[in-house]
Amino acid sequence: MCGALIVKGVIMKLKTLLEDLEILEIKGNLNIEKEIQKIEYNSKNVSENDIFVAIKGYKTDGHIYIESAKKQGCYACIVEDFVDVDIAQIKVKNSRAALSKVSHNYYGKPSEDLDIIGITATNGKTTTSFMLKKIYEEAGLKVGIIGTVYVKIDDFMIPSYLTTPESLDLQKYLSIFRERKADKVIMEVSSAALELDRAKDVDYNIVSFGNLSKEHMEQHGSYEAYKREKSKLITEAKEHQIAVLNFDNPEIKELASKTKAKVFSFSLDDSLENFSMKNLDLSTGRGKFDFIINRDIETKSGILKKGEFHVELNTAGFSSVMNSMVAISISLLDGIDIVTIQRALRIFRGVERRFEIIFEKDFKIIDDHFANEVNIDVTLETLCKMKYNDIKFLYAIRGNRGVELNEENALKIIEWNNKLKLSEIYATLSRDTVTWKDEVSDEERDIFLKIMKENNIKVHLFDTLKEAVETVIDIAQKDDVVMFAGCQGMDKAGRIGLNYILEKNNSYDREEILFPLKDRIV
Repeated sequence: MCGALIVKGVIMKLKTLLEDLEILEIKGNLNIEKEIQKIEYNSKNVSENDIFVAIKGYKTDGHIYIESAKKQGCYACIVEDFVDVDIAQIKVKNSRAALSKVSHNYYGKPSEDLDIIGITATNGKTTTSFMLKKIYEEAGLKVGIIGTVYVKIDDFMIPSYLTTPESLDLQKYLSIFRERKADKVIMEVSSAALELDRAKDVDYNIVSFGNLSKEHMEQHGSYEAYKREKSKLITEAKEHQIAVLNFDNPEIKELASKTKAKVFSFSLDDSLENFSMKNLDLSTGRGKFDFIINRDIETKSGILKKGEFHVELNTAGFSSVMNSMVAISISLLDGIDIVTIQRALRIFRGVERRFEIIFEKDFKIIDDHFANEVNIDVTLETLCKMKYNDIKFLYAIRGNRGVELNEENALKIIEWNNKLKLSEIYATLSRDTVTWKDEVSDEERDIFLKIMKENNIKVHLFDTLKEAVETVIDIAQKDDVVMFAGCQGMDKAGRIGLNYILEKNNSYDREEILFPLKDRIV
């Protein structure tokens, strides 16, 4: 249940709102003593005495709505280009950056009063964030979180539309966290947010970069552009900040020389770094390992002594191990004691659809979002280390992500098939569950089928997710693994599958079977 959203109305003089904003030119009459009611970037929400910020989006340009904003009583507009409308206009170089700055001012610079941890990675931001949230809560701290699943503190919760909200909304949420006296704020920071300046005016205490691979090419245009934007969380960090970096990735490691932050490194096996690990056991799917502190480290709460301790995860998959390395490193540097970290990770149930074991009676069902090459690597590597009879593999072809990504995902499955030895797989277009933005094109379907055929793997293709899920459950035998692999097209497979199992076997306890879905958003 969501708590009531109460945001106090702020009336602010224009001169305060524009503080530290780099203004290129002003058109029209502007009274800096004018009291401004609120800021808006959607012209439909503009009312009298508001400031409208005209931002240029992927599909539309806010400048074309300035006339509409004026008719609704807008006092002035922040623009990148002057338009022929009789209204005061404040010209800036980048209106998205300007929106961030004035939002920061409007809500009283909330991040300066908060302890914020920024998490970025191609894969695992959400799981890392929730692991960290659990650790802090076990330490008795009040935590606000902003990310892919929701924005939440106490009983206040809003399901997320963007991983990192637009800057005006982000600053509003941070102000709520401040009002509710959050001890820690954990933020997933996406490449889109960094490129579009949504989090430009957030003052972090700790930032981290967990992994990097090809993703969001349709947005950024190239891998180099994606990497550049993603890296801004580290390269733009300030002297007072701590940066936690995965030194196993050479491209992330090189950022250590490009940041003003104090860098701490981790590696899965290199004892030269600040943190590493050994004795990894994934035989049950759930990771066990020894976390190593390779040297004495000065933290905010004193000296963290060289040593090691055992970690047992309640969540499955090699990816959980990797994500836990980030969460543990941040926690230690932030002064959380080892016993609390161990306890939190033993009871942390995970995040939905991140190599999540949702059924494990006669056979196991593993539900994984299987997004891209790196995510597929860690998922299938874990499967190869598990003990099972056979795999029933169901894949949701990615819709509206392009031929290239679907080709890469298919080839990655083939790469691992020397170990998995799949002679057939099941695939779905999920036409019964996806919206238009995730519909699979003929070209995306065909490239996947082509690669499977070239590698002598038979594909059972289903139009609907429901038929596909029920089929693989019907053929599952004792000690098999049923794999639900895919992003948006597989989101509802867990719910379909567990309800179907209950239909087939009325001796099962309904509450027990559906428990893994208890806190799911989808």
